[in-house]
Amino acid sequence: MALVDPDGRVLLAQRPAGKPMAGLWEFPGGKVHPGETPEAALVRELKEELGVDTAASCLAPFTFASHGYESFHLLMPLYVCRKWRGTPEPREGQSLAWVRPRDLAAYPMPPADKPLVAMLRDLL
Repeated sequence: MALVDPDGRVLLAQRPAGKPMAGLWEFPGGKVHPGETPEAALVRELKEELGVDTAASCLAPFTFASHGYESFHLLMPLYVCRKWRGTPEPREGQSLAWVRPRDLAAYPMPPADKPLVAMLRDLL
């Protein structure tokens, strides 16, 4: 999920110690539970991870990433969200950073997230 604030900055979350790929920066979001739509999963994950409320109607499908990791394949949709209620707060031990699109490439990211950076830069 690319949360984009009124200044055009994108929110990144740093994976906390103890998790796979700890220390890398990523777009907030998470796994889709069985029977859950990607949009419902994002609404739920934003509430759980960041304490913000949004609606599926505020999520604009933008692009996706497809990446084969050693033990699994990830197909990750990227939505853009510009409207939510609340102030994002780290609720799962992660660090947060609001980043200008031109500076996104300076943040080390998991391989699946990297191709999304250039696309976001072009959009924003």
